[in-house]
This record gives sequence, structure tokens and C-alpha cells, in this order.
Amino acid sequence: MKEAAEVESRWQVVLVILVIFSLLTLLPSRVRIFPNWVPFLLTIALLVPMVAIQLTVAKARWLRVERIVISFFLAIGGFGLVSSLVYLLYEMLRRSFEITGSQLLASSVAAWALNVLLFSLAYWRLDRGGPEARANHANTRPDWLFPQQSAPEYVPLDWHPTFVDYLFLAFDTATAFSPTDALPLTSRANVLMMLQSTISLVTVIAVAAVAINILGS
Repeated sequence: MKEAAEVESRWQVVLVILVIFSLLTLLPSRVRIFPNWVPFLLTIALLVPMVAIQLTVAKARWLRVERIVISFFLAIGGFGLVSSLVYLLYEMLRRSFEITGSQLLASSVAAWALNVLLFSLAYWRLDRGGPEARANHANTRPDWLFPQQSAPEYVPLDWHPTFVDYLFLAFDTATAFSPTDALPLTSRANVLMMLQSTISLVTVIAVAAVAINILGS
């Protein structure tokens, strides 16, 4: 594999991964699907290639490792998020006293934040073949059209979306339940945004609303 001419900085992604790890481990034990050592191992496994990409010369090898580990990280994190949300909905519908209103509210906020962060990582990894393809302006099909690309006279000629742009995209999708800034151009982008909006809608309207009602009663 040809070495990438330019490698995008990972420090923002590393910070988000650490926040995801913290949210997964801080969830109440009855809500967590996996023991704490599972997200811990996945986090370490993901941080190692990201640090190696920044420090070593043989970047192509570590970029391949990073892609594989990110896929596992997103799969495990996504499964844990959906499973936790299903458990919260089950507890809400049967009106169990095993989980209090404050626990339900805190868990729903954590689930919403996980939704934003996990999908931002997925968007960052997916669009235009990944961060290195974007940084080197490879001729790959875009999954999202950003407003900067529609007004090139206001941005540098070598502009490309970075992780913050995908974090903003995920935040918009989770709050507005629809595209607001970047427009999806491919079917997989549409599917991912629909899935994220659905998770966010269930979390905000169903779980959080009931938790607030319990706290106010």
C-alpha cells in the first residue's frame, strides 16, 4: 500500500474516543451490556495505531490496523448503545422501580451523547474514503456535500472536511433529526443519518420525557 503523502491529525478523535469510553463505563451496571474491560481493551487497541500513525514512518500498516479496529469499536459501541436504549425503554414501559427517574434521565443523556460521538466517528471514517484520502484530495466519491464546497471563494483551495465538521454533522442530525449543514449524497449516508435520527428521537422524546415526568411527579 502506498504511503499517504499527508496524514490528518488524530488528537480530536483521540479525545472523543476517551469520552466514549468514559460514557460507556459510567453507565449504571444494569444498563451496561458489556463489562468495563471490553471498552477498555477496545479503547487501548484503537489508541495504539492512532499514536503510531503520528509517530512512525510506516504509516500505511498502522492505517490498515486503525480501520479494522475502528470498525470493531463502532460495532461494539453501537450494539451497546442500542441495547442500553432497549433496556431503558423496557424499564420505562413496565414502570419498574428498579431504576429511578434520575438514573433514567442520566442514562438517556449519556445515550444521546454516545449517539453523537459514535456517529461522528463513523462519518469521519466513511466519507470520501477516510481522512487520508480527503487530506490528499484523492478522487473518491463524497458522501456529504459541505457548504464550504458550495462557496469555494470563501475557503482555501485545499480545504477538506476534518473531524470537527463530522462532529457538527452528527450533532445537527441528533438535534434537528434532519440534514441542516451538510447534505447526504449517497444511500449509505442517508441510511446512517436516518439511523442516528431514529436513535436520537427515541432517546430524547421517549426516555428523557418520561424521566422528566417521573422527576416532576
